[in-house]
This record gives sequence, C-alpha cells and structure tokens, in this order.
Amino acid sequence: MTHQPALTALAAADPAIAGLVEQEAQRQHDKIRLIASENYVSQAVLEATGTVLTNKYSEGYAGKRYYEGQQLIDQVEKLAIERAKAVFGAEHANVQPYSGSPANLAVYLAFAQPGDTVLGMALPDGGHLTHGWSVSATGKWFTPVRYGVRKETGRVDLDQVRDLALQHRPKLIFAGGTAIPRTIDFPAFAEIAREVGAVLVADIAHIAGLVAGGAHPSPVGHAQVITTTTHKTLRGPRGAMILSDADHAKAVDKAVFPGLQGGPHNHTTAAIAVALGEAQKPEFSTYAHTIVANAQALAEALVERGYDLVSGGTDNHLLLIDLTNKNVAGKPAAQALDRAGIELNYNTVPFDPRKPFDPSGIRLGTSAITTRGLKPEHQVQVADWIDRTVTAAAAEETAALDTIAAEIREFLAPFPIPGFAA
Repeated sequence: MTHQPALTALAAADPAIAGLVEQEAQRQHDKIRLIASENYVSQAVLEATGTVLTNKYSEGYAGKRYYEGQQLIDQVEKLAIERAKAVFGAEHANVQPYSGSPANLAVYLAFAQPGDTVLGMALPDGGHLTHGWSVSATGKWFTPVRYGVRKETGRVDLDQVRDLALQHRPKLIFAGGTAIPRTIDFPAFAEIAREVGAVLVADIAHIAGLVAGGAHPSPVGHAQVITTTTHKTLRGPRGAMILSDADHAKAVDKAVFPGLQGGPHNHTTAAIAVALGEAQKPEFSTYAHTIVANAQALAEALVERGYDLVSGGTDNHLLLIDLTNKNVAGKPAAQALDRAGIELNYNTVPFDPRKPFDPSGIRLGTSAITTRGLKPEHQVQVADWIDRTVTAAAAEETAALDTIAAEIREFLAPFPIPGFAA
C-alpha cells in the first residue's frame, strides 16, 4: 500500500474505494501539482479529518447547542476560533461554513436583501462565481455590477470600481477572486466602500495562507467581513471561515446558523484548528514567503521563454498565462500538460475572445510544490517542462509527453508528500 496511514479497514470493507484512494495517492505523488486552489495538507491535518468527531451532530454554537454531549466538541470549535482570531488578528471568527461558496452566501444573507446591488469582479477578469456572476444564485437573487482590470496592465481598475460604486451604491463590495496575480489594494477598496456606505467583503480564499504568513497585506482593519476557504495556501482541510469585526459578528453567526446551515462538520473543524496551529509557527511564514518566491521565479523563467503573463508577473502564488502567442488554446495545453505530469487548469484571461470551456489561458500556482519542498532554483526546470509540453501541444505532437512525465517522476522522487509512502 502507498497511502499513509494504511487503509487496512477500508481495503477489507471496500476494496474498490480503497484501490481508488491508493491510485490517487500515487497520482498526487507523481505529478507537479500546479493547480492554484490545491495543496498538500500535513499528516496531522489528514488524521484530524478522519476521526470519530464525524460521528457527532452539533447544531448551534459553543455553549448554545441543540444537542447534548457537546462538551468536547465545544472545546474543539473554541480552539479553532481562537486560533483563527490569533492568526489573522481578527475580532471574530466563524469556522462552521462548509466551503467558500456557502461562506460567501452567508455574507449575502447577513447584509443584503434579494434584489440589492452587489459589486464584484467579473469572472472572466479573475472574479468568482459567488461575487454575482449570472449563473450563480448570487447573480440571480441579487443585482450584480461588475468591475474588471485595465487592458493595458491586467491589474484591477480601481477607478472603475469607484465609478461603479458611486453610480450604483451597492450594499456589498467584494475584493478578491480566483485569478488575481497581483496584490489586492484593500485600503483603496475600503475607502470606496466607506464613500458609498457599502460593506466591504474581502474574499481571501486564494491568499489566506500568504496573509497568515505575512507574505501579502492583510484585509483586517479594512474589510468589515473576510471570507476564506481553508484548503488553498492555508494548507488545511476542505472548509471555510468568516472573519469579521465585532460590529458585524452577530449578523455573520446568525446567517451561518440557523440562516444557511445545520450542524457543522466537527472533524473538519478539528482539522481547521490543526492547520491554524501550524500557521502560528515561525516556519509557516517561511513557507508563505517561499510560495511567492517560487511563483516569481517561475514567472521570470516563463517570460524568458516568451510566455504572456497577465499583468506581466505575480505578487502572490498565482500565474495567469495567455497562450495566444503560443498558437494553442488553454484546454488542449492543460490536457497535454496533465499527460506530461504537470497538473494545472485551463482558464479564461481578461478580454478573452474564446468561450469559458475552451479559453485562451492557463492558471497555475506554487502552493503545493512549495509544500513538497521545491525552491526557486527548481523553477527553471519546471518552466522548461511546461514550455516543451506547450510546444508539443501546439504542434499536436504527443510522443514527447510520456518522456517528460518519466523525467518528472524521477525528479520528484526525493520530494515526499504527506499521506504517501513510496
């Protein structure tokens, strides 16, 4: 077996699922994983996720539950809350949201009414579905207004944000998204929100670990409400949190429960607490800064090879690349890269003339490879593999892909991952 801890009981009870988990562990080991929204959690987080805490139902909050037997569960949740507040310097933390989208939906429920205007970043420019995009419930139940990036710079157009805010007077303004490679100017967003009386919501799902490690400016003190997932740069389980100032805390908690959810997932809460405990250690700051150093080294190496990076580079973990000048679309490039042992996703780029399911770009991030131990000096080699694969994809030549995959497996052998034993 390759999965650690060994799946002895699972293999005996359900060999089909056990076999798939084993194969996935092997796959994660053998790939250069560059999906910007993914990471490797620690062995401790893995263990916390798979505990008897999953057996307990716990509607409500610590000290105010609707079920008995919560004495220890309350302690787990309190630990997660106190660690979240300490890591981010926030006045309040709710650790119960199941994932990022429900966390954002809870914010709408807390501070807006159906039909109210919300201002968020357009999805093709780097925003998120839940910031008011038309196919999302948030775009159907509320009145969305969308800002974007400047064509000449690829950076958020703050003049447009202010103009739209003054024109439409939104109840909520979202700062953040899924494909923003540059530092988010939270003070500028806060000034605009104050000018129109809006609640500023900082969605830091992608950069939470960087904020925690001091590698990106914090929205605390600027945004009244902050949402984040816990599984990206923060290196925790698949969950979410909502941070807020004291004035907005009661509305946040009421929106999460009973407004939107029932009982929290206690095993996930425990794993969030473990991940936040890890984030309090000095080595996590080193990790966060290395993520950025790796991303910038990879960006530099790709630019040297003629790649068109949106905004020209990166300030965080994320690179967004327009492949138009490489004569290949994002989807076939991503598929070729996956076969070659490099895992990322195809992605729209600002002002993309192609459709979202067949866009011009690819998105990649350096969180997982940094967890694995890769350093800036390794990024020239990673860029070379990316370039060789994209070149092969453009020429529709697949023979080289298996060769590259073998090279990558050999390269990765000295870099272990949690949850896998070779």
